[in-house]
Amino acid sequence: QVQLVESGGGLVQAGGSLRLSCAASGSIFRISALGWDCQAPGKQRVLVAGITRYGRTNYADSVKGRFTISRDNAANTVYLQMNSLKPEDTAVYYCALNPGTSTALYAQDYWGQGTQVTVSS
Repeated sequence: QVQLVESGGGLVQAGGSLRLSCAASGSIFRISALGWDCQAPGKQRVLVAGITRYGRTNYADSVKGRFTISRDNAANTVYLQMNSLKPEDTAVYYCALNPGTSTALYAQDYWGQGTQVTVSS
């Protein structure tokens, strides 16, 4: 069983930065694809960023150049560095894991409880 625990959310002004962390239990972390999703009120959950077991990354167009996903396999942790935050980034952010190679939203099997990110204008 995999457990994911996010931390690092909060309230920040537009233009500011936050770093989300997600600590995972289990031995499959290093072979898994990981991702960060977000869900704003009344909207569908979307993939913000993904990283494969090989370190390849992909991003939603809306965050390219502002957000960076990274992973530390030794620490079983995945990060999302969020810079130049905008009010439209406000959402609950979820860490996700697929014990396979795809970072796609449909391939995710495990999620954390979510952490709220609120960006004020």
